Amino acid sequence: MAGAAGLARRQPDAAAAGAAHGGPRVGPNAVIQLAEALRAERGAAAAGRVFAEAGLACWLAAPPDAMVPQEAVARLNAALFGLLPADAARAVAAEAGRRTGDYILAHRVPPAARAAFAALPAPLAGRLLLAVIRRHAWTFAGSGRCTTAAGPPMTILLAANPLAVPGCVWHVAVFERLFRTLVAAPLAVSHTACCRDGAPACRFAVARPD
Repeated sequence: MAGAAGLARRQPDAAAAGAAHGGPRVGPNAVIQLAEALRAERGAAAAGRVFAEAGLACWLAAPPDAMVPQEAVARLNAALFGLLPADAARAVAAEAGRRTGDYILAHRVPPAARAAFAALPAPLAGRLLLAVIRRHAWTFAGSGRCTTAAGPPMTILLAANPLAVPGCVWHVAVFERLFRTLVAAPLAVSHTACCRDGAPACRFAVARPD
C-alpha cells in the first residue's frame, strides 16, 4: 500500500475473508502480542498456563505467522480472564493491545502514510483513520461487523464482536495507540457499550478527555 489513499483502499469484508480462509479469522497479533504481554506482565509460567488452558501451547512455542481462527483467540481470551485475577487480566490485555498498535504503526503504516496523516488537520486525519479501521476490520473483528461515525465523538461500533472481553481493553488500547499517534496525542478511547452485556455492538468513543 502506498500512502494514506492506499491504506484506505477497500479490503475484503468479514464474510469474504472468512470464506477465503475456511472460517472467520483474525490477525496473528491477537496471539503473538498477548504472549509477549503475558511474559512481560506475569512471567513465562503464567503465559504457559494460559496458553495450555486454551489448548494452544503450540502457539506459545511457535507463534503463528498467518491469520488464525477467531474461535481460538476467543478461547485464549477466556483462559486469560479465567485464570488471572480480573485486574491482572485486564492489564495484560491492555498491554497486548498497546503492543499490537505499536506493531501496526511500525509495519503496516508506511512513512508516506504517516506523512499524509501529519499533514491533515486533526478532524480530517480522524476521518481517514476511521476509514482505515473500517476497511481493515476483518483482521481484528473476524465475523463481527464494523461501522464508524465521524461524530463528535468519533465512534467505532463492532457488532457481534467475537473477541469481546470485560472492558474490551485490547481493542481500546489498539485504537487509542493509533489515534494518539496518527491523529492527535490527547485523544482517548472509551468503551461505552459491550456485546457481553447484551448490547448489539461494542461501542468505542474517541474524543479529547474533558
